[in-house]
Amino acid sequence: MYPAELVKPMREDLTKVGFEELHTAEAVDAAIAKEGTTLVVVNSVCGCAAANARPGASMSIQNDKKPDHLVTVFAGVDKEAVDAARGYMIPFPPSSPCIALFKDGELVHMLERHHIEGRPAEMIADNLKDAFNQVC
Repeated sequence: MYPAELVKPMREDLTKVGFEELHTAEAVDAAIAKEGTTLVVVNSVCGCAAANARPGASMSIQNDKKPDHLVTVFAGVDKEAVDAARGYMIPFPPSSPCIALFKDGELVHMLERHHIEGRPAEMIADNLKDAFNQVC
């Protein structure tokens, strides 16, 4: 588990643009169950989260169509919440970071770590915007 003071600025990268942090399995269940679209970012301390995933997720919501709900869980910190979120992402294997889009509780789009690592944030944002334009 990472110390709270270490991950605070990494959490704020997403919360300052409107993502809600989820810390429990119950909070994840409630978020996924909401009607409409929900974007879930599994945040992490790795370099590809800092350089690619968080900026890409932030840029993606600067779009005409965007998810109704924006939530995030933090790998290595919120174990219960991350495990619950990953349970909804099956059949995809656990990865951090990753970004999933749900519609009415059903997984409709997934970016795994290997889709994020080594790709510019703009490419990740464009991928997500395409998904939003189709689903939201």
